[in-house]
Amino acid sequence: MTRQLLIATTNRGKQEEMASLFGYADLTLVTPQDLQLALTVAEIGRTYEENALLKAKAFCVASGLPALADDSGLEVDALDGAPGLYSARFSPKSGASDGDRRKLLLTKLAELPQPWTARFICTIALALPDGFTITRSGVCEGEIAQIERGETGFGYDRIFLVKEANQTMAELGMEQKNRISHRAIAAQKILDILPGLLA
Repeated sequence: MTRQLLIATTNRGKQEEMASLFGYADLTLVTPQDLQLALTVAEIGRTYEENALLKAKAFCVASGLPALADDSGLEVDALDGAPGLYSARFSPKSGASDGDRRKLLLTKLAELPQPWTARFICTIALALPDGFTITRSGVCEGEIAQIERGETGFGYDRIFLVKEANQTMAELGMEQKNRISHRAIAAQKILDILPGLLA
C-alpha cells in the first residue's frame, strides 16, 4: 500500500533534497503546495529539535498526514556559534536573499583569523497523526570559504567547504551530498525506522 508523507516546508531547495533522500517505491511525497496548504509556523523553539517538532506537528495536524520537517543551521566558531538557529533570519534586511546572508556572514568574518571552522547541523522531526513524534540529528563539519564556489544547493552551501571533499556544498553533486551532508545524515537515521513507523 502506498503511503503519503508530507514534506513540511515551502522551501524549494529543501523540498528537492528531501525528495531525493526520502523517495522510495511505497511512499508518495507531497508538499504543502500540492495540498494547497498555506501554513506559517513561528520558529520560537530554543533548539533545532524544538523548531523541527513545531513544524512537523503543525503540518501533521493541518493535513492529517504524517509530516516530516527539519530545522537546520550553520554554526561558525569565530562568531561564537552564530548564525545558528537564526541562519535563515541572519540578515536584518527585509526580504533578504540567500546571497545577502552569505555576503553578511563573509563581511563579519573578514577581519577574523582563519580558518573559519564551522558546521552545518540538522534535526529532522517526524509527526504521525496518532500523536507519535521522533527526531534525529546530523552534523557536517567544515569551514567557511573566502569566496563563493559552486552553483547548486541553497542557503550557505556556496561558502561552506566540506572538509572530506575539499569542495563547497554547492560544488557537490546531489548523490555525493546525499551521503555526507548534515541533512542526509539525519535523514538516514529516520529512513532506518520509517517503513516500520508508516506500516
